[in-house]
Amino acid sequence: MAATNSKLLLADIASGIKNVPSNYVRPISDRPNLSAVNSSDVPIPLIDLQGLHGPDHSLIIQQIGQACQFDGFFQVKNHGIAESTINNMLRIAGEFFRLPEEERLKKYSDDPSKTTRLSTSFNVKREKVSNWRDFLRLYCYPVEEYAKEWPENPPCFREVVSEYCSSVRELVLRLLEAISESLGLKQHTIIADSLGRHGQHMALNYYPPCPQPELTYGLPGHTDPNLITILLQDDVPGLQVLRHGKWLPVNPIPNTFIVNIGDQMQVLSNDRYKSVLHRAVVNSDRARISIPTFYCPSQEAVIGPAQDLIDPDHPPVYRSFTYAEYYHKFWDRGLATECCLDMFKTASSSS
Repeated sequence: MAATNSKLLLADIASGIKNVPSNYVRPISDRPNLSAVNSSDVPIPLIDLQGLHGPDHSLIIQQIGQACQFDGFFQVKNHGIAESTINNMLRIAGEFFRLPEEERLKKYSDDPSKTTRLSTSFNVKREKVSNWRDFLRLYCYPVEEYAKEWPENPPCFREVVSEYCSSVRELVLRLLEAISESLGLKQHTIIADSLGRHGQHMALNYYPPCPQPELTYGLPGHTDPNLITILLQDDVPGLQVLRHGKWLPVNPIPNTFIVNIGDQMQVLSNDRYKSVLHRAVVNSDRARISIPTFYCPSQEAVIGPAQDLIDPDHPPVYRSFTYAEYYHKFWDRGLATECCLDMFKTASSSS
């Protein structure tokens, strides 16, 4: 919502309206154009992690490397996270957004520095056009440090989310080892040398039904500013990825996760792996829930291309910077500018 009335959550105004409020309506040149989505293209890769530590190890590493290089997105199955953990997480997210407004608003804040906060759109203090989304943002590593800040309602919220966060963290660490290996880096290079005290955040995104989905976005096209994102989505489509200049839907597959490369991984890989534009569109029939987990460097970590990937034929594409500097620019610019990686390129690579 607009900053003048930011505490009015979208979920509490969307029900029963026939027209999208004016502050959600995108300019004609910046609308989703849903009829132009390329649903016939080859879907993003689905990688079976079953044999990652077995006889298929080399093949799976190769598949992950190709997906990071050419797609920036891939899906994983047989990932080691129990189906019950996944279902409980989706259930508790839905229960939270169905709580009475006064209960949800106990966690409301427009301050991005707060480690637990409910808000709406993306950055209500700076946006000219709002996004069709409410979200609950949680810091979640170390779990024991942050869980006490999380909502107490629904009653088992903290227990369910704690189990989910810990399980996803284990998956992230396995994937980062695999990605490091796919780049030809020494084991743990990305994990140990580049991230400092690793940060882990998550968002519970709620996209209510929208009476005119062609006029607005759940989230417009953007790249993720972090290292890697693990996305859980319910059975309602909405995620789309930009491929060869056209938007490709990433339809839900039960008991899988979507993995996407973030801006920091593109920097660390010296542009070998790509952080790809993606967006969330909405529909008029069903609410959608998505739960991204963002794995981040610590704020003071210095990010730059891995030294093993730099040579006379591959000079550094980006200068070194702290993650705090990058995230500040990302938040300040907002999603309308899509990606701020260009601001951190070296002079030679920008020319």
